[in-house]
Amino acid sequence: MASASLRVPRRVAAASLVGTTIEWFDFFIYGTAAALVFNKVFFPSVSPAIGTIAALGTFATGFIARPIGGAVFAHFGDRVGRKPMLVYSLLLMGVATVGIGLLPGYATIGVLAPVLLVVLRFAQGFGVGGEWGGAALMAVENAPDHRRGFYGSWPQVGVPLGLVLGTGSFLVLDLTVSEAAFMSWGWRIPFLASAVLIAVGMWIRLTVAESPVFQRDQETREASRMPVLQVLREHPKLIFLAAGSFVATNATFYISSVWLVSYATTELGYARSEILGANTFLSASDIPMILLLGLLSDRLGRRPLFLAGMGLLALFSIPYFLLVQTGVVTLFILGGLVVQACRSAVYGPQSAYFAELFPTHLRYSGASLSYQLASIVGGLAPAICGILVLWTGSLLAVAGFTVLLALISLGSSWAMTETLTRRLDGTADGPREVAAPA
Repeated sequence: MASASLRVPRRVAAASLVGTTIEWFDFFIYGTAAALVFNKVFFPSVSPAIGTIAALGTFATGFIARPIGGAVFAHFGDRVGRKPMLVYSLLLMGVATVGIGLLPGYATIGVLAPVLLVVLRFAQGFGVGGEWGGAALMAVENAPDHRRGFYGSWPQVGVPLGLVLGTGSFLVLDLTVSEAAFMSWGWRIPFLASAVLIAVGMWIRLTVAESPVFQRDQETREASRMPVLQVLREHPKLIFLAAGSFVATNATFYISSVWLVSYATTELGYARSEILGANTFLSASDIPMILLLGLLSDRLGRRPLFLAGMGLLALFSIPYFLLVQTGVVTLFILGGLVVQACRSAVYGPQSAYFAELFPTHLRYSGASLSYQLASIVGGLAPAICGILVLWTGSLLAVAGFTVLLALISLGSSWAMTETLTRRLDGTADGPREVAAPA
């Protein structure tokens, strides 16, 4: 039986996991639909290649919105609290996602269809922009000092779990309905089904108490009037280094889970069910990697894992795309497992690392801005890959792009400092408990 001291961290971490899973499910089903459907439903008047780039461009709109949403939610998260922002972000995401599921196509309402699609995608991005900071901080600020990496990795698991559910739902549809039915109405089912998931997530999040670290800080310090501007003014270098350390992890995730879904099925001869099945398996395998590396960071530190992951990614990027290019799904999965291990070395400890970088009264703002600035490149990456291949005709151009991103993240991580012994309450670094088994 769990000790009383661990019941609250586990309950909060579980609530953060459920909420982030639902939000990322909503966010990712858009990416899969953009790769497989939206070029035909919303951009039928252009060539298939241009239509796919346009559809992936609307996908990028969500990432442009994410820093804006992150800044707005962070402002109130540092002034009002972490919990209310989690509720509002989930509600906004749910309304936008169901709206996409109900949106008529180009054949019905003409150019208004892609315009409304962009608006709803922007709303999705705005909502998810506030999600990560709140969920990560609730988990980390409720965790014991020696387990912040482990408990902070729980909301991170919401990303692959949301992708498993999203990709898996499209895989089930692909295997059970005809092509005509899938293009007509089947793709809408995951968007509409999210209404039920949102209701469950709202109920869970409303039962969680506010972060005790934030509450104690509010009792001893007057809240910043403009926390986003203050953190930009006081910690600009830290924000951009943190964003740089994450940019390759974020971008390569969307390259493999969004752009490759389209490219592999249209140019490399993979069956759509093969790619959807492979990505579902890879996302599921990512879950234990994230939890294990989050736990490992409580022993080894955050920075060493960031450096190891990005160094290996820089070395393995070209071999990875050579494996993808073979058209053999087992080699596709093998390469994907290595790349996911590289990303998990960053993503597992990230919640704890970014939280430890900033003081409590600016933590939501600093962590969110760092994360969401990196996400802009991530959102643009699928469209950039499409353009690179269109220009060069070679998948190795994408491999070179990935190497460049990995080197940027490696350099940024090298310039950062270790935070393992830092306390979240603002007191000086010092002795702490040795990490115990979770």
